[in-house]
Amino acid sequence: MEQTKLTNTQATKKKVLHITYDMRIGGTEMVIKNIIEGNNDGCVEMSIFCIEEPIGPWGKDLQGEGYSIHSKARVDGFDRSLITAIRKHVRAHKIDIIHCHQYTPWVYGTLAVLGLSTKVIFTEHGRFYPDVSSWKRRFVNPILSMMTDRITAISEATKEALVEYEFLKRSNIDVVYNGIRALELDLAEIESLRKQYNITDDDVVFGTVARLDPIKNHKMMLNAFAGLLAQHKNAKLFIVGDGELMEELKKQIQILGIADSVVLPGYIPYPKAYLAMFDVFLLSSLSEGTSMTILEAMSLGKPCVVTDAGGNKEIVLHEQTGLVTENDNSSEFQNAMLRLVSNRDLLADYGSNAKTVFTDKFDVEHMSKQYNAIYSGDSR
Repeated sequence: MEQTKLTNTQATKKKVLHITYDMRIGGTEMVIKNIIEGNNDGCVEMSIFCIEEPIGPWGKDLQGEGYSIHSKARVDGFDRSLITAIRKHVRAHKIDIIHCHQYTPWVYGTLAVLGLSTKVIFTEHGRFYPDVSSWKRRFVNPILSMMTDRITAISEATKEALVEYEFLKRSNIDVVYNGIRALELDLAEIESLRKQYNITDDDVVFGTVARLDPIKNHKMMLNAFAGLLAQHKNAKLFIVGDGELMEELKKQIQILGIADSVVLPGYIPYPKAYLAMFDVFLLSSLSEGTSMTILEAMSLGKPCVVTDAGGNKEIVLHEQTGLVTENDNSSEFQNAMLRLVSNRDLLADYGSNAKTVFTDKFDVEHMSKQYNAIYSGDSR
């Protein structure tokens, strides 16, 4: 049988397998998608293995673009069959590196390649609130770390959490900030939304995009906005997203008497136009890693008001690209919004600075270069 001669590039191509829960629409999944789509290194080939099913809409999108995605739904408890499935996949596809995203994929991935020449990279994308640990992790994690070639975290705050709660050595952890492609403005779409919601040039539009989950602390945001509205009737608030708190937030809005100034559009798959319509982006979370929606807002030149949670203050530079308030402090959050609604020049300056900081630090190219350097084995 005639054999095709491999080129040098094909012969030396490094295969990277991303191991994750799934590829639904979310922050971790966006990072993986951006790493894959932002890869311009012809010597690196990427694929995905999901440990839960279904693989999700972004998984389908990537499959449509020609990327290989495999999955095996793990069963309850410790699923030894999943370890076997990952190991078979790694061997069959001659995977050089597994990049495990979040803790559980790290555990299964590391055990699956034990004894193989495959390298292991673990990235922690965020933490639960409140953060907790266990005696098991105090024992297991240092051992897993010894079998792992590189560990990265998406913020300094996340890195410190790995040290405190996962018992990993600080010196073994690198910080690689999330990166995205800058969103592009569609002026016609923005104008259409403004007309739909009767937004005038005198209005100041605050907004957020996040699932309606207690950890996002929308209740505090609404209380702060109600206080602001008492002084500035021309303020509007958009809370884009859906989740378990929808009905509860609707009731709170009625009780506060602010229904005429608050819009809950629900889940919007691609909310770029809403972000572009906002004058100020808000994030009131109790816990965060590196918020992708903050990065999207900054890419559009939006000033931000955020809580001092997780990596927020590493992205939003206080009194430069926005304002950072004490976590879960309604009064501080209200005053920060008031400061911006009262000073259009300051609002414009922060927005311009946000765009510059995004371009210099959080564009997808910066993240891709860092991970490609890790894949190539560059020293720290």
